[in-house]
Amino acid sequence: MTLPIRIAPSILAADFAKLGQEVKDVTEAGADWIHLDVMDGHFVPNISYGPDVIKALRPHTAAFFDCHLMITPADPYLEAFAKAGCDGITVHAESGPHLHRSLQTIRNLGKKVGVTLNPATPLSVIENVLDDIDLILIMSVNPGFGGQKFIPAMVEKIRAAKAMIGTRPIELEVDGGITPDTIGAATAAGANVFVAGSAVFQGNSVESYRGRIDRLRTAATRSAGSRD
Repeated sequence: MTLPIRIAPSILAADFAKLGQEVKDVTEAGADWIHLDVMDGHFVPNISYGPDVIKALRPHTAAFFDCHLMITPADPYLEAFAKAGCDGITVHAESGPHLHRSLQTIRNLGKKVGVTLNPATPLSVIENVLDDIDLILIMSVNPGFGGQKFIPAMVEKIRAAKAMIGTRPIELEVDGGITPDTIGAATAAGANVFVAGSAVFQGNSVESYRGRIDRLRTAATRSAGSRD
């Protein structure tokens, strides 16, 4: 199944002093999704924001809120993020002992269901939940900080994930080091959703964001035709 190319700017790289305006601007500039990196300082070595901030941002755009929970435990907080206005909630396979239970909870909250895998985590951990998810997020850097370089070995992991998905309507997302120079290889391997932080949020204007999003989309679209 061919799914559309989606650019999902991460507000982790936005100006937090004017976050509502940043979300409006990047949506106007052509962002398909808004990526929300939630970090707890425990599962990853950084702290970002929680459901109250997301709730405050929700009125500023109708764009899909793509919530990436880098927290452990995640289960006690799933309802809060759902109520805050997240459209999709993605949990790390490494963040708790009962992945299937977490996914069921997200589904029962009426949200799109996603699973994230760290660079060193094998795809085999999600083999038994493929029919319960809407999205697989492959981390192409070690999570916790923005501005890191794309790990080239993740291209083969993306390709293997695409093969595992088969004909299922599962979005394949990549997060970490996505730039116009790296997005092509990830697209050719089968990914269709791309998280970009510092590659988008430079220039502090709709025009700057639009140009950066357009360059990412152009590079991805050009490479999409080379998929197997």
